[in-house]
Amino acid sequence: MFKTLVSTDVLAARLADPLWVVVDCRFKLDDVAWGEREWKVAHIPGAAYAHLDRDLSGTRTGTNGRHPLPDVEVAARTFGRFGITSGKQVVTYDQDSGMFASRLWWLLRWLGHDAVAVLDGGFAKWTAEGREVSVAAESRQQQSRHSGAAFHAAPRRDMAIGIDDVLAHAHDADWRLLDARAPERFRGEVEPIDPVAGHIPGATSYFFQRNLDEHGTLRTPEDLRAQFAPYINGIAPEHIVCYCGSGVTATQNLLALEHAGVTGARLYPGSWSEWVSDRSRPIER
Repeated sequence: MFKTLVSTDVLAARLADPLWVVVDCRFKLDDVAWGEREWKVAHIPGAAYAHLDRDLSGTRTGTNGRHPLPDVEVAARTFGRFGITSGKQVVTYDQDSGMFASRLWWLLRWLGHDAVAVLDGGFAKWTAEGREVSVAAESRQQQSRHSGAAFHAAPRRDMAIGIDDVLAHAHDADWRLLDARAPERFRGEVEPIDPVAGHIPGATSYFFQRNLDEHGTLRTPEDLRAQFAPYINGIAPEHIVCYCGSGVTATQNLLALEHAGVTGARLYPGSWSEWVSDRSRPIER
C-alpha cells in the first residue's frame, strides 16, 4: 500500500492494474476551468478528473471559507463515481507541486481510505519523461463502467479542527499553527485572493513550496524532518494545525509531515478565508 507518494516509474508499471485508480486534480485558482480543459487535451491513461470546486469542496455560505469540506455522503458518491472502493490503490496528481492532489489525498484519508498517494512531481514530471498520455474519451468510458461503484465513508472527524479550537489554542505554547501561504501573504504585504491581508494571530509561516526540491519533487523524509524540526519540535502531532487560504495548499504540508513520519497533524479547513469572513476576528500583519 502506498500512503504518501508514488513515483512515476511505479505508476507507469501499474497503469493496467484494475486495483489502481488514478485521479487528475490539476487546477488553477485564477482560471477554474483550466484543469478540466487540460485533462481533455491529455492526461495519464485512465485518469478521471476531479474539479476542486465541484468535486473536492462543499457548498459555500459566505462564512465557511472558499473551499469548505464536502458533505460526507456527497463526497462518497463522487469517489464511487471515480471508481474508488475498498481495496483500491488511489493515485492523485496535479500539474506539479501536489498542492491540489494533496487535497484529494487528505479527503480520502479523512473518509477512511488510507490507500492513497500523490504522484511525486505530478503531470509535469510524467510528461517530461515522455510517458504515455491519453484523451478524455477513454476516461469517460472508464467512469461509465465505474458508475455503480460504492465508496463506504468512515469519517475521521478528529483530522480536522474548527474555528473555535483555533481561537482557543492559537497562542498556546504546546500548539503550533502553520500557515502554508507565501511569506508575503502571511506578512500581510499582499493579498491577491481574500478581502483582508495578514495571518491568524499566533500562527507561524511555513510556505508549502519549501517541501519541494530543485526538481519539483518532495524532499526526502530525512530532509523534511530536519526542515520542520525548528517549527514543531516538542509539539505533539495532534497539536500541529495546518491552514492556508482555503484549506487546499495546507494539505500539501500535511502530506509532507506524514511523509516525514509526523503522523496526526490536523487541518483547519476554513483557513484564512473563513477567518476573515468575520471582521471582528483578530488579525496580525
